[in-house]
Order: sequence, then structure tokens, then C-alpha cells
Amino acid sequence: MVDVSAKAATARTAVARGLVRMNRAVLGRVRRLETPKGNPLEIARIAGIAAAKRTAEWIPLCHPLPLTHIDVSTRLVQNGIEITSRVTATAQTGVEMEALVAVAAAALTIYDMCKALDKGMEITDIFLVEKIGGKSGHYLRAQSLKRPMGNSRRSRREKQAQ
Repeated sequence: MVDVSAKAATARTAVARGLVRMNRAVLGRVRRLETPKGNPLEIARIAGIAAAKRTAEWIPLCHPLPLTHIDVSTRLVQNGIEITSRVTATAQTGVEMEALVAVAAAALTIYDMCKALDKGMEITDIFLVEKIGGKSGHYLRAQSLKRPMGNSRRSRREKQAQ
């Protein structure tokens, strides 16, 4: 692990995002809460929060951090479900990994809860949107790198499959 003992504890925030692509039929079932295992959006939110708290167990050499706030939200978009996490701590190192792990766990949970309806779903586009605090300062992902979630280009074959 990197030695952060000489660094001051400062307020840190990170925002991450990801997408679970699914066909329209499955998305409709999620919208109507007609999935076999229950509400995947709420369970994914809880899974993301729980995973963020355990990031140091998931990622070797990550520092365990005293997180002060974790928010995981989902939004139905044209091609699936967009997941956004926001993690905050006052610590000696950043919370980017916690935000990314929250999105990954939420996405995996959505896949698990909907796989009986479609095993062809894709977990994609997991990335850091923003980082605030720490020695390196503020990071905001360039607008040109932010593809509209749920509106990405797909092949004619993929569109016909829906």
C-alpha cells in the first residue's frame, strides 16, 4: 500500500457512472416491476452502497476509508439502466475506487436480478465522472468523453434483436 501517513485528511468526493444495456422488453419489465427477483433498482442501490463500504476487500492495496456518505442512483434510459454513485469521505486518500466499485456492484446486481429475462445484457461504460479534493485537485471528465448513456450507436443487428 502507498504510505499516506504524511498527507492531511481532507474532504474528498468522487462520482462514477455505468450502464447496464438491455433490450426494451426487459427494460419494460423493470419499469413495471415485473422481474422475477423483485425490484432490481432498489436492490442494486443497496448493493452499491454495501460494496463501496468494502472496497478495500475487493481491490488489493486500497486503503480502508471512513466513508461519510454514499449515494447510488439508477435511471432508466433508452438502452438500459444508468447507474451513478457519489461517495464522500474526509481522509488522506481519494474515494474514486469506492465510487467505481459501487457502480460495478450495482450493475452486477441488476444483471443478476434480470438474467432470467435476458442473459445478453451488457455491463458497460463504467467510468469516473468527477473527483474533488486531495493533492491533485478537481478532476472533471471532459465533455467530449461523456457519451449520452442509452443513446450509443448500435449495429442494425443489435437493434433488430430488440
